[in-house]
Amino acid sequence: MRAEARLTPRETEVAELLAWGAAKKEVADRLYISQRTVENTTRNIFAKIGIQKATELCVWWFCTKHGVSFELSPIKRAIVASVILFAFVQSDVLGPNDAFRFFRSRSSRTAEVRLGYRGSRRAEEDFTGLFDA
Repeated sequence: MRAEARLTPRETEVAELLAWGAAKKEVADRLYISQRTVENTTRNIFAKIGIQKATELCVWWFCTKHGVSFELSPIKRAIVASVILFAFVQSDVLGPNDAFRFFRSRSSRTAEVRLGYRGSRRAEEDFTGLFDA
């Protein structure tokens, strides 16, 4: 992985969108270019950086944009992993908030739907007439 790789402005736009998790079709739609152009641009980005996977692109993007060294020592890696783990565990222990709502387990979201927490019609009917005078 080459931290010093220089990307063109278009490659930078595509790389950022892909790093944030957009699909190639979404990138094409957002930048008003063809999906084939996105594929070619992605191939060029991967060649310049020296990577082969989209997850490596994510790592490269965030490391270069936030000044994180690619050569982390084992101690630093453990600290970074601990901080990330703490953030996820904290959200599970203290309850979900907006920052972590997409990382909750599927079973908890399914339970909310079954119990009517998502604003189902039945839940609305339960409260009709409750506050009428």
